[in-house]
Amino acid sequence: MKRLFTLALVAVLFSHPGLCKQADSGQDIAAQYQSAADQIIDAALADSAAWNRLAYLTDTFGPRFSGSDNLETAIDWILEAMKADGLENVRGEKVMVPHWVRGEESLVLLAPHHRKLQILGLGGTVGTGPNGVTGEVFVVSSYDDLEANKAKAKGKIVLWNVPFTSYGATVSYRGNGAIKAAEAGAIASLVRSVTPNSLYTPHTGNSSYADGVPKIPHAAVTVEDALMMQRMQDRGHTISVTLKLDDVWLPDSESRNVVGELVGSEFPDEVIVFGGHIDSWDVGTGAMDDAGGCVAAWEALRLMKKLGLRPKRTIRVVMWTNEENGMRGGNAYKDAHIDELDNHILAMESDGGVFAPIGFGFSGSEAAFDIITQVGGLLKSIDSGVITKGGGGADIGPIMQEGVPGMGLNVDGTKYFWYHHTNADYVDKLDPVEVAKSVATMGVMAFVVADMDQRLPR
Repeated sequence: MKRLFTLALVAVLFSHPGLCKQADSGQDIAAQYQSAADQIIDAALADSAAWNRLAYLTDTFGPRFSGSDNLETAIDWILEAMKADGLENVRGEKVMVPHWVRGEESLVLLAPHHRKLQILGLGGTVGTGPNGVTGEVFVVSSYDDLEANKAKAKGKIVLWNVPFTSYGATVSYRGNGAIKAAEAGAIASLVRSVTPNSLYTPHTGNSSYADGVPKIPHAAVTVEDALMMQRMQDRGHTISVTLKLDDVWLPDSESRNVVGELVGSEFPDEVIVFGGHIDSWDVGTGAMDDAGGCVAAWEALRLMKKLGLRPKRTIRVVMWTNEENGMRGGNAYKDAHIDELDNHILAMESDGGVFAPIGFGFSGSEAAFDIITQVGGLLKSIDSGVITKGGGGADIGPIMQEGVPGMGLNVDGTKYFWYHHTNADYVDKLDPVEVAKSVATMGVMAFVVADMDQRLPR
């Protein structure tokens, strides 16, 4: 009976060659690539080169907001350093980006007591004019709360005191708070910073306006002040403040996507692209968000070059510009390479901070998912090879919409939103070993997919 079952199984496999190949492919990947994977892992963990380069970049050039000299001088330095590393086809690809400038900002509590509160204007907010906006604060906890109390909000400064549940859910109030408050007749909008933890640190981020709705000033307050004003309102106190935002829009300016490559030995026109976004908000130094993702990909490619690991396909590191307040870089990359996207085999992004890596979220075909899962097995020694379904990133989103398989680096993000979009985003929040493991994780995945005999199936 066992012999008959075996013969039947062999017959099925030979009648379906894809099944036979799939059955053996995991073993083949491990046998063929474990040595190369270990070389990349060992080289990445040998020192703190990635963290040191990240520290130099962020300490030297500081925050890199779209339209700023900081961003462009940082890009100049990166291009020269990539060339010195021996990367190929190093270039900057032109992108026109929006240019919003933060001026002097203040929020003064007038009653029930007097003192200055910490704030950050939200990206794209209109200014208040030199005299500021003075008014009573009305605290609400949700869109439904505001809708039920529209009459109380009219002529007031609405404060959205919304607790952090998840970034995706809570960030809506940062993005749309000014629109909803203005529709209720408010004269300004404040939002509790989008974070699960605070040491009196306001968080900025992008916001929006809508056609036909008055544009009112929009700023973030600390969690502590939002909770304090909620308690004041609950006690029946009148809360009054003066908000001043000297923030302005300037004409679009020129920036660049940063590109460097290791050209493939057999299929140079087939490309694996990976990286992060080089711009940051204008506070902190953007070490987590997202210089770390840029440096991790860059360092992975540098190590492949140093180790003599040239894959069959081209691996391209891209540092996209203007992710934070416009997505111009990701869209410009798609437009510039639209005729090449059939030969973009995989797109990979790191934009969650290079903390301890766990693995990747992958979006693509079932066959590709199976292969990626097997490649993840090569990362067992550093526990960073778990592959889950569904993943990508903002900057690779435009080319994923054109059919390119995409994946995002998953990390232990426990503390990411503590520092996200704040003055506290410095390199000291990142551990050199965890940064090195992120380099290794991205490097192994990129190299193996680039070197396999067969293209990753779509």
